[in-house]
Amino acid sequence: MKKLIAGVVALLAVLPAAIKAQDYSKYYQNLPVAVAQVSRPVIPANNVMLTEVGGVGDGVTLNTEAFEKGISKLTKLGGGRLTIPAGVWLTGPIMLKDNIELHLEKNAVIAFSPDKTLYLDKNPKASRVYACIRASKRKNIAITGEGIIDGNGEHWRPVKRSKVSDVEWKTFHEVIGGVDRDGGKLFYPWDAKNGFANIADTPEKQEKMRNDIFRPTDCENVLVEGVTVQNAPKFHVHPLNCRNVIVDGVTVRCPWNAQNGDAIDFSDVNVGLIVNCVVDAGDDGLCMKSNRTKPNSPANGCEDIVIQDNTVFHAHGGFVLGSETISGMRRIVVRNCTFSGTDTGLRFKSGIGRGGKTEQMYIQDITMTDIQEEAIVFQCDYVDRPAGSDPNAVPTYTEEQRKSAPDFQGIRIENITCRGAKTGIKASGLLGLDCVHDIDIRNSTIRYNKTATQIDEKTARVQLTAVNLIPERKQ
Repeated sequence: MKKLIAGVVALLAVLPAAIKAQDYSKYYQNLPVAVAQVSRPVIPANNVMLTEVGGVGDGVTLNTEAFEKGISKLTKLGGGRLTIPAGVWLTGPIMLKDNIELHLEKNAVIAFSPDKTLYLDKNPKASRVYACIRASKRKNIAITGEGIIDGNGEHWRPVKRSKVSDVEWKTFHEVIGGVDRDGGKLFYPWDAKNGFANIADTPEKQEKMRNDIFRPTDCENVLVEGVTVQNAPKFHVHPLNCRNVIVDGVTVRCPWNAQNGDAIDFSDVNVGLIVNCVVDAGDDGLCMKSNRTKPNSPANGCEDIVIQDNTVFHAHGGFVLGSETISGMRRIVVRNCTFSGTDTGLRFKSGIGRGGKTEQMYIQDITMTDIQEEAIVFQCDYVDRPAGSDPNAVPTYTEEQRKSAPDFQGIRIENITCRGAKTGIKASGLLGLDCVHDIDIRNSTIRYNKTATQIDEKTARVQLTAVNLIPERKQ
């Protein structure tokens, strides 16, 4: 009997990861296209508490060295979980290694220091600083738990005067310090009152160095689960050129006016899953990007991705494609999501030098309310305009850039319910180029308050079937 009990206990010890891995299969039922399925990273059972390696969660002590020691100790054991207990754990950048999981217990807060010098990349050619949490060419990495990861982004981001109240504008200057540009229309967190040094010779150059909170590059088997990720200097969850990525039950939040405050961006991810997440962000909500092919990377383009059961409150778009789509988008399914209060609902944006081909993309069963602009929009003349740039500048393109034109095609959108949008459907391509074609929108109802459709028939071919566009009326 004792041997039987011991066997059961041993079995239970290894069951949770297996159960969760099998549970992902429910997101792959009844898909409109065959999509490769994710698998959960395998993390060894070793555990180290941050306090064991000198961590102090008083919100004052800098814990950068403690995180390094904890990860190093686990690496020597072959990997495992670094547990962060309740407390406020001030730190500089954290670098994950193979088979490492950061686990934040309830009431644990990792707060990244506003000291910008801590994040300077040792590579003198680097244009940006280290991400708050980074990994490069690693396998089996995870961030899990019920705690909060705070990027202290207000010490990095510029602020547009038009997007904040008088009280907020005054507070930025009184608490952070900073300088104004563009005749008082733009604030930069420069010459900070906290006494930490600038890391560039102008506010504008320092702004371009802003970092992401979580930025794994060229990694395989990546998991972010349960945590709240907030207030990023730039993007929040941003895997690049990664394979087998799971983002499950994550809350992303930052001020609605946070410059470039993207929530969850998959940049060149193959085999990915975004489920059960809640987003309230300053820029794109759930976004797919794809840049130029990297020959030795584990992933190029975005393909085999399922996005399901997510809620997006404020964002520039609930689900967004682009602006970079160069290496293509293939076999992407978005379903059973709610967008409430986003600027646009489904946003497809790209431009010359940024464009690529979309294939086998299915978006279905989406609920939208209070959309500020378009419920569905296709834009092919997108230009990235950083804070402080001339909004009227006309871009110029090289012949090489012109080869990368948008090619939005093979997209099927159905069962969309939207109550409240300024414009129902907007689409325009580029003259002389076939940028928007073979777009099928069907079985949907969109209530709009200004314009039903703005589809440029000369440059965009969009098929509407059983789409009800209903003007708002007083009830």
